[in-house]
Amino acid sequence: MSASPTARRIAATVLAAGAMVSIVALPASAHDDDRHRTPKVEISRVQADSPGRDNRTNRSLNAEWVEITNNTRHSVNLDGWTLKDEDGHRYKFNDVRLAGRSTIRIHTGEGRDTRTDLFQDRRNYIWDNRSDTATLRDDRGRTVDTESWGGRHHHRHH
Repeated sequence: MSASPTARRIAATVLAAGAMVSIVALPASAHDDDRHRTPKVEISRVQADSPGRDNRTNRSLNAEWVEITNNTRHSVNLDGWTLKDEDGHRYKFNDVRLAGRSTIRIHTGEGRDTRTDLFQDRRNYIWDNRSDTATLRDDRGRTVDTESWGGRHHHRHH
């Protein structure tokens, strides 16, 4: 019986140490993110304004893209997921597996889909250079992530 206070003291020390570690392990970006955690899958980058003149060539259309990153270690099947702009243009993912810790780029123009690049096969730009919102939804229609840019209060001209 004499070992029990010591064992209890060790357990308490271990618990305290565990609590310390979890405080330190919080990501630095947590406080400027209202979700307090990194989303499993997120819109990581958007290039809404393709470099050079907007001359509607396929090369220019494909320089307009949205990147989606899987922050987990496990692959995610994006089948049935959608990517939408404010005007309601919708791109639907078809049986795309996004590997763990990887990023896929969704181009506006035409091309051959690969593991790292998908193509919407459009002949027109969809992301508004000045302001727009990209919304990623899962196969149940739940919003996974949104990314907005530009002035929110401007009326958009077409």
